[in-house]
Amino acid sequence: MKVQPEIIIASLYESWSGKKPDSVQAIAASGSPRKYFRLVKGNQTVIGAYNPDLKENEAFLSFTKHFHSRGLPVPELLDSDPEKGIYIVSDLGNKQLFDLIVSREYPEHISDELYSTLADTVRILPHFQVEGGRDLDYSVCYPRSVFDRQSMLWDLNYFKYYILKTSGITFNEQLLENDFLRFTKFLLHAGQEHFMYRDFQSRNVMLMKGKPWFIDYQGGRKGPLQYDLASFLYQVKAHFPEEIKKKLINEYLDELAKLDTVDRDVFMKYFYPFVYLRLFQVLGAYGFRGLFEKRPHFAESLEPAVAGLARLLNAHPLEPELTELTSALRKLTQSSKYLPVHHKKSGLTVSISSFAYKHGKPEDKTGNGGGFVYDCRSLPNPGRLEEYREQTGRDKAVINYLSTYREVDKFLHNVFDISDSAIENYIERSFDNLSISFGCTGGQHRSVYCADRLAEHLSGKYVITVKLHHREQQITETRKEQHE
Repeated sequence: MKVQPEIIIASLYESWSGKKPDSVQAIAASGSPRKYFRLVKGNQTVIGAYNPDLKENEAFLSFTKHFHSRGLPVPELLDSDPEKGIYIVSDLGNKQLFDLIVSREYPEHISDELYSTLADTVRILPHFQVEGGRDLDYSVCYPRSVFDRQSMLWDLNYFKYYILKTSGITFNEQLLENDFLRFTKFLLHAGQEHFMYRDFQSRNVMLMKGKPWFIDYQGGRKGPLQYDLASFLYQVKAHFPEEIKKKLINEYLDELAKLDTVDRDVFMKYFYPFVYLRLFQVLGAYGFRGLFEKRPHFAESLEPAVAGLARLLNAHPLEPELTELTSALRKLTQSSKYLPVHHKKSGLTVSISSFAYKHGKPEDKTGNGGGFVYDCRSLPNPGRLEEYREQTGRDKAVINYLSTYREVDKFLHNVFDISDSAIENYIERSFDNLSISFGCTGGQHRSVYCADRLAEHLSGKYVITVKLHHREQQITETRKEQHE
């Protein structure tokens, strides 16, 4: 029987609070099978989570109790049912540090407010690594208790199989494996004595009253100090200027020195090699989640990730000298598969519509006879649920609901692939118009959501005009993107 997480989490909430929640709202999915919900009772909210991976849950519950007891800014564990894979924690709100980072108009612009928040974040990191790691029960770590050679090789092979082997470039696999072994031998000299957060990045930093709070540390284990700072400063979509990265490294090292003895030269000797290792892990995840699981968010991140790798190769050549790995990286960053596509101006206009099938398909006024029409009626329908009935595919609750379903991600991934191929062909042939429509039963939820996601995707990837029209909602927008 299929588990219905919102039902068992609501039951846990009632057991904990003595009251039934007024509503259980889905929160947008992450890259894992975990599902999150916001439970509302009056003006009080908590977060409920379901994770079928019970060993990973055990690590999260244990770490949360420990970090909270040490005064570190993490959610408070309110209740749990480990056998069912569910738990309830305090609500840290909706604002991620990631949103603040990507909302800036220009990559080189770091406001005083943003810098202050970034500095606060990196100064808290060593407290997790040193104080948080003290007396921590590492026996619950999952899948391993230490970031050892095996862990590093898993990440390197993740990158090899899901990126290098799918990119079409050639390399000598035995020589590459030899380089992997030399690379991991070098990295192990950095030490594995401290708590390594493992996924220390801005999506896992919540801002509450302007202060950073931290989530998603269940993959933590013993490891090197450099890895987490590398993860944060070189997050693919952060685009921090080099001088800001250097300042934040110093902010981190100054705070670390208050807690533990640190040799800055030794720290920096291993820092950039760990930047590479983290980027390899991220690229492998994007390849797996994006190309094999067909999840659009991850597939779209491949291009900027490879661009970031190219910048890293130029600014900080890989050390130690690893000939075959460096050669493969150079080929990858020059491969047409992941290079920016058509960032030249184009006269193409893509008209995207949402509609209700019961009112007929949209009219194509360009005289070209129409374009793609995608039927969304096979997707999960939020309109069947009372709490979403009066909302649309633009409301956050509906967006979160639809984004939790893997089949919606797969549907959009296929739509993006087909649309991209047509648009690139139309740009090359200097065509002027393409129409793409999404239909569902009422033209209110699924079709609106899918049309908006495609508009975002195309506006971010091509220099074209995107006209968006939600027919049943009477909403029209035009987007003209200018890439640098």
